[in-house]
Amino acid sequence: MTNFASTNKTIQLPKTEDPTAASRKQDHIELAFRSQMLSGELDQRFYYEPLLAAHPEPVGTSVFPFLGKELRSPLWVSSMTGGTELALRINENLARACAEFGMGMGLGSCRSLLYDDDRLADFNVRPVMGASLPLFGNLGLAQVATLINDGMLDKITELITKLDLDGLIVHVNPFQEWMQPEGDHFTDLPLDTLSQLIEAFPELDLIVKEVGQGMGPASLRALFKLPLAAIDTASSGGTNFSKLELLRNDPVRQDSFMPLAAIGHSAEEMTNFINDIINDPQSEINCHQLIISGGVRDFLDGYYLTERVGLPAIYGQASALLRHARGDYAELRTFIAAQMDGLQLARQFLTLKS
Repeated sequence: MTNFASTNKTIQLPKTEDPTAASRKQDHIELAFRSQMLSGELDQRFYYEPLLAAHPEPVGTSVFPFLGKELRSPLWVSSMTGGTELALRINENLARACAEFGMGMGLGSCRSLLYDDDRLADFNVRPVMGASLPLFGNLGLAQVATLINDGMLDKITELITKLDLDGLIVHVNPFQEWMQPEGDHFTDLPLDTLSQLIEAFPELDLIVKEVGQGMGPASLRALFKLPLAAIDTASSGGTNFSKLELLRNDPVRQDSFMPLAAIGHSAEEMTNFINDIINDPQSEINCHQLIISGGVRDFLDGYYLTERVGLPAIYGQASALLRHARGDYAELRTFIAAQMDGLQLARQFLTLKS
């Protein structure tokens, strides 16, 4: 045995350089009390498994098919805006983000482009976005019904051509139209209008959505019978366009109809409806992709909902992206990069409890 006490040699341990150690430890002392997390604040949706995975690869290293093209991120830019000077900057920023992160995009209502091209630049984002990612236009059901009744469905073909679209989103919004001072009234069943549109354009990739209140199980069951490219939940919990329009009304009308703005279905409730439908052997399923949107606050919501539902799904955001898309692109880029990094971490270390 070596007697270390009797040796004249000095044993030197290897030095480790950590120039940030002092400041880091000072941060820990100052932030310790502010960093406490109460048990009631814990997210109860997940198991955290820190031993079973390494840190993820950089964002965007894998691709997956959706809407006939390939995405690198499961985030969909939900239909937002057009027809104003600010919309031009917003849509260009969003399209640039789609190109960088491999996302798909739904445009805001393209109604104005059916009749003139004065605001074409607001929507013409294909040159920024590139040809390899899905880009969908957006019309209200009332506009589609008008085009059908007036024998002007060629306007849809013109719209798709001028914007180089991959397909069309139709938003079904009876409450919003009723609350809107300038709103249109539906004279035909929305399901009949959709069926006529599909009959006229059997090759058209079509997405159907609501506008912030979602829809119940009977409506979803009817939609699944249609040969749609995807269903977008547009659930309650985010921007509610019925309430938005109601706030533009006179006070008496606001008081009378505001209870209707509280009607709707959350994204989680709608995923339950959808799972019930697709697991029912009696169901007729002709739509096989989903966009889960409406109240999706962050990547944890997106991860939870897309993992929970039983069909291939991505998640959509509107107001969260809009908040960062109005100014410099760098702000939007930073926000999306953080969301994608967080999503990668969730996939590595979190599993759903049920």
